[in-house]
Amino acid sequence: MCDLQMYNRNTLDLNLIIMILLSIILATLVGGVVSVLLAATLSLSMLARFADKMVAYSVGVMLAFSLTEMLPEAIELGLDMEQAGWILLGGLAGFFLLEKAALWRHDHSATNGQVSNHPQVAMIIVGDSLHNFVDGILIAAAFLADPKLGWVTALAILVHEIPQEISDFMIMLGAGVPKFRALALNALSGVAMTLGGVLGWLALGHLQIAIPYMLILVSASFIYISVADLVPQLHRQYKPHDTLTQFMLMLLGAGTAKLAHLLH
Repeated sequence: MCDLQMYNRNTLDLNLIIMILLSIILATLVGGVVSVLLAATLSLSMLARFADKMVAYSVGVMLAFSLTEMLPEAIELGLDMEQAGWILLGGLAGFFLLEKAALWRHDHSATNGQVSNHPQVAMIIVGDSLHNFVDGILIAAAFLADPKLGWVTALAILVHEIPQEISDFMIMLGAGVPKFRALALNALSGVAMTLGGVLGWLALGHLQIAIPYMLILVSASFIYISVADLVPQLHRQYKPHDTLTQFMLMLLGAGTAKLAHLLH
């Protein structure tokens, strides 16, 4: 009888573990891929013709997420201000070198001496994939604590991701990336959330230690792309009405990020 009870308990524990893993996979797919599809519905239909102007919106979203959410969260998770500053500086230097390498590689295949904006698209995918990976770890942690908390966390991340994904689409469309390719690249970065969820389920204790460092690297990627790549694009249009439009769109992007944070 004791052996039978032990077998039933082990079977129940195994079923519970498998159900939690399947829930994590489903929740991360909802948070990562569904947010991409919802953002694509807006970006590739209503907002597509405004892609060049929406670059300013993307700047507002990315800077607000980086400076008012990711960096403070990394510090709350145990990093002091000096550590965070050095890691941020190292991340900015790393993305500078990464973009230089991408530009060098692209320049060898470019024609007529012209270089497109595709290197910055690659950096967007790298930064967004890392961001989604961290979100996947957070969803896994929530499910391991309480499945109800896991679903609430996944829903919050879904709401949180939509404005970020819209800004990614706007940057890609503005750089001349075809619509289907932009959708495929964003969906690929969304799958990184599922990878983070599964790895979080397997080795949560080890990965949680790295979360604040990864958050700062994500912040570094967003800040670098905004300041080094997107703002110079905005300066190509310097008439007063262009400046006012860009500034208002940047404020709208920052406001969207703040709203997503409040809902989160």
